[in-house]
Amino acid sequence: MKKLCHYISEYMGVLVLAAAVLALVFPEAMAGIRPTVINYLLGVVMFGMGLTLNLQDFRIVFSRPKDVIIGCIAQFTMMPLLAWGLSRLFSLDEALALGVVLVGCCPGGTASNVITYLAKGDLALSVGMTGVSTLLAPFLTPLLTWALAGKSVNVDVIGMLLSILWVVILPIVVGLLVKGLWPKFTERATDYLPAFSSIAIALIVAIIISANADRLLAGGLLIVLVVVLHNVCGLGLGYLTGRLLGLSEPKKRAISIEVGMQNSGLASSLATLHFAAYPLATIPGAIFSVWHNISGAIVAYLFRKKKTKG
Repeated sequence: MKKLCHYISEYMGVLVLAAAVLALVFPEAMAGIRPTVINYLLGVVMFGMGLTLNLQDFRIVFSRPKDVIIGCIAQFTMMPLLAWGLSRLFSLDEALALGVVLVGCCPGGTASNVITYLAKGDLALSVGMTGVSTLLAPFLTPLLTWALAGKSVNVDVIGMLLSILWVVILPIVVGLLVKGLWPKFTERATDYLPAFSSIAIALIVAIIISANADRLLAGGLLIVLVVVLHNVCGLGLGYLTGRLLGLSEPKKRAISIEVGMQNSGLASSLATLHFAAYPLATIPGAIFSVWHNISGAIVAYLFRKKKTKG
């Protein structure tokens, strides 16, 4: 069982891609599943993240606050502005533009820590950035979405804040509590958690794509291009930021991956909850979930091949 779970988590990108393709080809298979299930699946992923975290992981915030601050500023400025700029550049319609902006305004993705580890980056910095950006998300994600998309759509800032608290922060806190109360159980469970999280993310992608298969097939190439550019530019600008500031190679890798990999499942969840009038707004998050796992695996491979200095 452990070996199977190891393969599932190691080949998460392949699993998510397969789920996306199957949902596109056989959308009727997921027809009976309500989109609100996405919130519960995302909660499972966040609960798993809470089980793997430790209060000690956040010591980097106090011991190396400069690195975390640099990373979080880069994430919450570059990705939202890239999303807004690409939406304008490619003249995306209102719903797709909203979805791209939502992805850009979300915190770091849960897979970023795994990718940073595989890339031989600064794992402590990666965990610290993911934790801090997730804690900031209830405030920054709604405000940034309102600032960049509020003029064209009605953004419920308070509603989004509450959604993030319930779907993201609460499961993480519960996970931390369970870990503290039942450490032996948690230690056994952590062998299986990455696999369950991978399956949950694959299901989220499948549900979203199956619900929008016709629209995606009709004009999906443009939004795929925008999502790929958004992710690749985020990875590149994150690394460039570290380089311009003279950070060590492991830190540059961590910031690159944290900036480029977003919690796109959260973006799709928020779109489902708060922008039902714009069904296509869920699509960019689903595509991002597929692509950033593929690009993350490629980046980790390339970084491993490169010699680490500092």
